[in-house]
Amino acid sequence: MSILVDELRTLGNTALLRLPQTAFFCSREYPAGIERLTYLWALEQRYLGRCVLSGFHSRLEQTVFRYLRQDMLHPIVYALGRGIQPALRHEYGRDIILGRLLFVTPFEPDVTLVTHDTAEIRNLLLADLATQLFIPYVTPGGNLDRLLSSPLVGGKPLLTLNLPCNKPLLRRGAQVYRPAQLLLGHTTPTRLQAARR
Repeated sequence: MSILVDELRTLGNTALLRLPQTAFFCSREYPAGIERLTYLWALEQRYLGRCVLSGFHSRLEQTVFRYLRQDMLHPIVYALGRGIQPALRHEYGRDIILGRLLFVTPFEPDVTLVTHDTAEIRNLLLADLATQLFIPYVTPGGNLDRLLSSPLVGGKPLLTLNLPCNKPLLRRGAQVYRPAQLLLGHTTPTRLQAARR
């Protein structure tokens, strides 16, 4: 499956689709120990201005979404497992007007519920649009584990956390996310670095 951008239904700033995007996935059930490092990852994305793409479905994904929205400028692409409903324009109007949020979906508005099948299509869309992926945890044998076998993921850089539970991801070629290395190794001034001056 590969969906052309022209075939997507959108609400918001479509120019965000031209940015490099990191798809953020996390299984619904996850070890509590991954939260701190995932929040550090979100902090970096926010201060480096990197576009985050996700379905923001699991509890941890939703928390990261709320955090990223606190920054008035952070670019976010929110992929839906259903059609775009009118209430979204009212709930997220400010973010849309500011040009920092884009909702995308392959579904018509009459698809009002997220099902197992629509969530799977949404995840394939995320993998297709992404430049790279960050997955702090995958339940073995779960939906995300199966997604990683998709040709749409193959060859794209994948980051995860250096935890014993992620050995299967590391064996698949995932690289370990190292927050301090990324923050200290960034060569252009960031808002975080400017704030420290």
